[in-house]
Amino acid sequence: MNKDHILSEIKRTAEENGGIPLGRSRFKVETGINQWDWCGKFWSKWNDAVIEAGYIPNKMQTAYDAEYLIVKLIELIQELGSFPTTPELRLKSRQDKSFPSHNTFSRFGKKHELIQTVLDYCSIHDVNQKVSDICKNASIKSLPKEVQESSDKEIEYEFVYLMKSGKFYKIGRSKSAERREIELKILLPEKLLLIHKIKTDDPVGIEKYWHNHFKDKRKEGEWFNLSALEVKIFKRRKFM
Repeated sequence: MNKDHILSEIKRTAEENGGIPLGRSRFKVETGINQWDWCGKFWSKWNDAVIEAGYIPNKMQTAYDAEYLIVKLIELIQELGSFPTTPELRLKSRQDKSFPSHNTFSRFGKKHELIQTVLDYCSIHDVNQKVSDICKNASIKSLPKEVQESSDKEIEYEFVYLMKSGKFYKIGRSKSAERREIELKILLPEKLLLIHKIKTDDPVGIEKYWHNHFKDKRKEGEWFNLSALEVKIFKRRKFM
């Protein structure tokens, strides 16, 4: 493996990527050239190799803000009219230099978790209702097979939770209320706190029950402006 070959591969892959040099990891995938083939031999840092190849290191390779990723994903959903597949994410990244690499979305977990994150974002922001509808339809199809084909032999319990951010409360459902708390924290500007969770074998029905119960206090999506008494009423229930 010589220096000239590596530089030529940097140039080739950059041109195929719209003139933008690839990051170290993606370059390895595309070319099979490993870090040990160049690090400590020709350059100490990947950016030095990129500069010598005649390019400016890609600033977009740094970590993206979580909200930025969700906004870009929503824009693509609106463009496609469906929730994008991995190949569609990869193609968009190649065609649009401002669009993140498909790998960056893995921080949100598996596909059904990514879809849920988009739905959570839509519930607290002014997003076209069509985006939410697309995500809801895609959500069921993206669930793990064992969840879609759950057997009546074993009851699967979930939780309907109450969380607070600022002066508003969110009523939602999840297999792990604590995990949802962590996932939502990256999307909210104010501190998020899990107030209470209700164990249930009918999460959809019980979530709908509480949404209807507090319908006069609904603000946007799953967010409500509850009084201390209403919070106390919710906290009385441990199982439904």
